[in-house]
Amino acid sequence: MNSCQLILLPALKAKKVSDNQLIITQKFIDGVLEYQKYWQGSIKVLIEEENILTNNLDNIVVNINLLPFKIEVVNLDFLGERQELHENSVFVISASYRHNQISKVCKSHNIPCLYITEYSLKTRIQIINATTQNPLLRLRRYWWQISQEFKQRQAISIANGVQCNGIPTYEAYHNINSNPFLYFDARITEEMTISSANLQARTSHCLEREPLRLLFSGRLIKMKGADHLISVAEHLKALGVKFEMFICGDGELKETMQQQIQQKGLSEFIKMPGILEFKNELVPFVQKNIDLFICCHRQGDPSCTYLETMSCGVPIVGYDNEAFVGVVNYSQAGWFVKMNRPDLLAQKIAQLNENRELIVAESYKSIEFAKQHTFDKTFKKRIAHIQEIANYKEDVVSTGNYARVQ
Repeated sequence: MNSCQLILLPALKAKKVSDNQLIITQKFIDGVLEYQKYWQGSIKVLIEEENILTNNLDNIVVNINLLPFKIEVVNLDFLGERQELHENSVFVISASYRHNQISKVCKSHNIPCLYITEYSLKTRIQIINATTQNPLLRLRRYWWQISQEFKQRQAISIANGVQCNGIPTYEAYHNINSNPFLYFDARITEEMTISSANLQARTSHCLEREPLRLLFSGRLIKMKGADHLISVAEHLKALGVKFEMFICGDGELKETMQQQIQQKGLSEFIKMPGILEFKNELVPFVQKNIDLFICCHRQGDPSCTYLETMSCGVPIVGYDNEAFVGVVNYSQAGWFVKMNRPDLLAQKIAQLNENRELIVAESYKSIEFAKQHTFDKTFKKRIAHIQEIANYKEDVVSTGNYARVQ
């Protein structure tokens, strides 16, 4: 299989700056580079063009001629004419309305493929609820997503495999595909996880009854529940909890949140450092200075925030969206409360403040779970799963034996 070509079709789109330059997320580039570490053949990315710049916090400009893999901006309406469908290739496709036809095209050309899933129907509905105020528009979007789910399930059912990022889509799709695979997304490598000495130092500080150190990091948008953080802080103040809250990130709610902090007299409790560079700023800061992460996510996207926070030995308290509930149940670490109840989040934090031994115990459980699902370990397992699917096609072509290759 050394000559097998890996074709990646992300749901993410790229904005063209010139013929040789694209704006794309650093996380995506890192992901492809990780594929390259373990994949034995060549890698090509087929990506569609985005006219509007996204609000991703890690957008970068890349020169595609300087990348160690091929990347090409394409129109997927003409995918059936691609040469890759006539070569020794395996397609890895992010689930998206633009990609529902691809497994059928691959099957017609005897090319193996698998889908990567992240957002369940329930999560997509929750995103609509969090971002759409107009009731008629909301109903139209509900209907569109239900129709899209039917088409997506058909596409996944005829693919050679499916890789599910998080519990929600694994529960939704593992029964309709013959080769499902569950994983948890994160950017944390083994060497980035918190050391035993640093974890002990920080948890010892937590037990000293100093103000509880809280964190939220990510996009400051309604979908992530950032607008509830100020309310959580208000309730904590009313409950008499001594705390510091750090809100790291940027987004459309930033100015409103800053105004509310001033208006509600919360300046001594809340700090907003802005965007911290992930590896060299955010991770060291969290490992040294944070006792508890607050997650107000109003929907069940399989955010890498969960595993990345746990890799710092920091437990999470959050809303009971399906992705976070899945992580808590799977890892037996963290706490959740009813969705859209900042008062309940504050009450749980106040309880933990009085029982800090629980925070310390969950800190150790969090890091143990995260170590099992580092970026490196996860990618090795995912590549092995893709290789198995590619090997299955090779075995069929060369021997006519349809038994799966192990």
